[in-house]
Amino acid sequence: MNLRQIEVFRAVMTTGSITGAARLLHVSQPGVSRLIRHLELQLGLALFERHNGRLAATPEAHALHTEVDKVYRGVRHVQEVAVRLKTGNHATLRVLSSANTALQLVPRSIASLLQRLPQSKVLFEAVPTREIIKLLVAEEADVAISSAPLDHPALEVMAIGHWELLCAMRSGHWAIGTPVLDLERILRERLILYSHEAPQSRIIDEWLERFAIHRDVSVEVRSGYAACAMAATGAGVAFVDNLSARMFRDSELVLLPIPDAPRFSIYIVRNANRPVSMLGQTFIDIVIDELKTIDGAQMKSDSSPQG
Repeated sequence: MNLRQIEVFRAVMTTGSITGAARLLHVSQPGVSRLIRHLELQLGLALFERHNGRLAATPEAHALHTEVDKVYRGVRHVQEVAVRLKTGNHATLRVLSSANTALQLVPRSIASLLQRLPQSKVLFEAVPTREIIKLLVAEEADVAISSAPLDHPALEVMAIGHWELLCAMRSGHWAIGTPVLDLERILRERLILYSHEAPQSRIIDEWLERFAIHRDVSVEVRSGYAACAMAATGAGVAFVDNLSARMFRDSELVLLPIPDAPRFSIYIVRNANRPVSMLGQTFIDIVIDELKTIDGAQMKSDSSPQG
């Protein structure tokens, strides 16, 4: 039996007549009659007895109808799933993130996604860069938002915005209030830098190497938020990404702009061999818009030193 035969047979069983089935399916009565006769010949079974123009379903027809009804419900379910996949609703999205983009950008984007598609579900995790690569390549995640470039032939990486460095220190530090930050003098102090697991580590280290100044590292951390926390205690001076800095609140922490501060990209990353779902594309679009909103709010804020 094909799907059309299933549909017509079920309509006849449901309505109890050729006329009712034709009306239900918006087709001609002769067309329904022909299809039912052809189905009986194909199956080698009498499905209906005809008396004075009326149909009576045989026991075989009732048994077949029970199974046909299961198939029909399955087809309807498939159709409903297809509609859900088209809109992204009732689907699940697996999102990975760097530590700094996990503080504000990604949570706000997920919240916006769930407002737009309330029946969808998001699995979200902030993980080190090496884990982002591993999970995306293994197709155990759908999309990642990374503050560091990821290099793997199976990954598609697209820059969507930027982050930049600020200098973080405890209130009372000599540099606070100076017209221009003396970066070379700062670099000779005790510093809070990043371990190799942190996404900022390599790119910040490459930037610092340009100054050819020996660094006195007092503390190593894995995130910009942790760097802010340590700098607020006076354990050293830190170079902090503005994504982390804008989320840290401590009256003892002061953030100073760095002259000609380097800017680094924020990336959307996904498996190049796995097409993004409708839900995933909606999330990506939201992240791009959310980043513009966050950057716009940051530009409007006071650019003077913060405490």
